Amino acid sequence: MIIAIEKPRETLTFEKFITQLPDEGRYELVNGEIMRILPTRRHETLAELVTDIFKDEVKRLKLNYFVSGRIMIRTENKNKQEQGRHPDVTLVDKTLWESNPSSYSALVSPPQLVIEIVSTNWEDDYVDKLEEYQGLGITEYWIIDYLAIASRSYLGNPKKPTIFIYKLQEDQRYEMTSFQENQSIISSIFPELKLTPEQLWQL
Repeated sequence: MIIAIEKPRETLTFEKFITQLPDEGRYELVNGEIMRILPTRRHETLAELVTDIFKDEVKRLKLNYFVSGRIMIRTENKNKQEQGRHPDVTLVDKTLWESNPSSYSALVSPPQLVIEIVSTNWEDDYVDKLEEYQGLGITEYWIIDYLAIASRSYLGNPKKPTIFIYKLQEDQRYEMTSFQENQSIISSIFPELKLTPEQLWQL
């Protein structure tokens, strides 16, 4: 769930948003407003599980990535207005991350992979963030709809919990593949990943 905490007197830029963030909680900058993110416990558990899985894969394969659920990303909406997104999981080139250790944990360059775990405001993930992440040039974008909240046009009939992976193509557009039940998840970032949606739901 995302709720507005205060309507600013002026439209906030990403830079101002970063400096005005409260000390606790998770927030996003959406259309000039600071919005608080209130995930459920299951939502948080899934985010931590995927973070741990990615960290294990990075360590096992000695990949040059940093994985975290605490990274803010600067994007732009279709009107070229700055947004501040806080994905549930972000994977970024470790060299880029460590290049300026005194900076805030915010990125203006595209990370390699982001994950959004769907909550009640599912259209944000399927529409708005999809457009923003594609525009930024993020290589891979995962949508984890573990509650099958989205419409049947996405999830089929009957609706089933689904993981969608959007992979950036040469024309800078996303190509989507969906995974349900015991289908093996295929990731360009982690080609040796051995995971199915059903395994993740049961963890």
